[in-house]
Amino acid sequence: MSIALENVGIAVRDIEAAIAFFTDLGLTVLGRDTVSGVWADTAVGLDGNRARIAMLQTPDGHGRLELFEYLHPEAIETRPTRPNEIGMHRVAFSVDDIDEALEIAARHGCHPLRGVATYEDVYKLCYVRGPSGIIVMLAEALQKG
Repeated sequence: MSIALENVGIAVRDIEAAIAFFTDLGLTVLGRDTVSGVWADTAVGLDGNRARIAMLQTPDGHGRLELFEYLHPEAIETRPTRPNEIGMHRVAFSVDDIDEALEIAARHGCHPLRGVATYEDVYKLCYVRGPSGIIVMLAEALQKG
């Protein structure tokens, strides 16, 4: 059996805000749709669901995010995820300029949980609270090339 990661799905409260955030960071929108029906009920395990979706891709073509904004049933708000919670933790991106990425995030009202750290002179790393409370890790390699 072979296996490959297809995408990471993230439910958001405002799909337009999430698309704006991730496209400003450099991802591109591959497609958008509104989905519902028996097939969606079966696949998701949620009867009568209807959602707006968007598939985004990283510039290298290897990473994809599928964003969902549930129209029905109404999305359930929970407190924002914390870094030490069990379950879906964060989505991480390599960036070539972490300061520029943080400026882009700030324009969307998204800020670091604490600050930028340096890991063993290899990476500059930062967790940002993104749209809908998503934790986004940004990592800049310090040794380019």
